[in-house]
Amino acid sequence: MAYERKELGDFTSVVCFKAVITGVEDTLGKDGAGVVFTRAGKMRGQNRVKDLGMAGSVLPISELAGRLDAALGKDGTRLANVKSVREEGGKIIVDTTETVCSFGEEMGSDRECSFTMGAIWGALEAIEGKTYLGEQTQSVLRGGEFDRFEFEEL
Repeated sequence: MAYERKELGDFTSVVCFKAVITGVEDTLGKDGAGVVFTRAGKMRGQNRVKDLGMAGSVLPISELAGRLDAALGKDGTRLANVKSVREEGGKIIVDTTETVCSFGEEMGSDRECSFTMGAIWGALEAIEGKTYLGEQTQSVLRGGEFDRFEFEEL
């Protein structure tokens, strides 16, 4: 049986998570940390989808936003609000707000949302049973309406 936190539960603060991010960046550099956090996010997203019984469900695009938001948004792990998912030009585009990565950052910051992108990436791959290449294409920190992630099937 796994050890459980009976009083504090499953969640920790965004402030503490951001301290982990900045500490790892300080140790590995931004590029190295980005690789680590993207991979960690992918694993978390895949495991979250499996825990919710959604792995391999191959959902229509119209249902993905609701399912991803339920897993990762306000009623899930609170990693980010998933506002929309759509397909454009052969890519799946996911728009998010209130990402953990952007929290507390100054406007204009060059911070990327590697863990959040990875979690959505991993969840998407687990649901769809496909392999994607992902990238962040918009940031609220740099004037975007959303933290936007685009995924192209390989």
